[in-house]
Amino acid sequence: MASHALSKLPPSTAHARSAHRPGLASSFGLPNAWLGARDFSLRSAGLACRPPRPRPIIATVAFSLPTAKPERVSSGENVPRWSRRAIKSFAMGELEARKLKYPTTGTEALLMGLLIEGTNSAAKLLRANGITLFKVREESMKLIPKGDMYFFSPEHPPLTEDCQRVLDWAVDHKLKSADGGEITTSHLLLGIWYEVDSLGHKILAALGFDDSKAKELESQISKPEYEG
Repeated sequence: MASHALSKLPPSTAHARSAHRPGLASSFGLPNAWLGARDFSLRSAGLACRPPRPRPIIATVAFSLPTAKPERVSSGENVPRWSRRAIKSFAMGELEARKLKYPTTGTEALLMGLLIEGTNSAAKLLRANGITLFKVREESMKLIPKGDMYFFSPEHPPLTEDCQRVLDWAVDHKLKSADGGEITTSHLLLGIWYEVDSLGHKILAALGFDDSKAKELESQISKPEYEG
């Protein structure tokens, strides 16, 4: 009925009335007075309806990870660099600790960080052995209940002592190997496993990880072409 009535009006009147009714204006193929001619041209070209492309997430973390041996830095010792995936996994572990409202970042959060990053060699090995993020999170919450809903973790939850030992173990192991390259996520996974009193080790053991898998991983990371 509305379209029939408009058809009887002079063209200028029909245009003026439809300009105040955006839905009707678009149905007649007229420029929307609220959006302007440029938006109309984009819509007619099929561009304005496309959702914006998601911007890549860039982890704002340092190029190194915390150490309990600051003398290494002050002495100028040539400490190997951490791989990009290892640094991102650490950042994801901190974020997971905050999501679970934990006051600290422990080995269980570091283990979840490896799986959240997902593209690293340690995560691939864990998934190949049936150890997933969901299972690790479930085991973690059995050992450490989720924090109170009114508790807010700090932006960077401080490391537990065993988590700090894992990071330093990874650096020490890489230095002893003297094979060059970066410290990888596999070094972190081995560090968690060899920290036998840590929650991360207990979770791995509960999910079927054992010394034979650790030895296999250790033999792989000694190869020059290995990337983690």
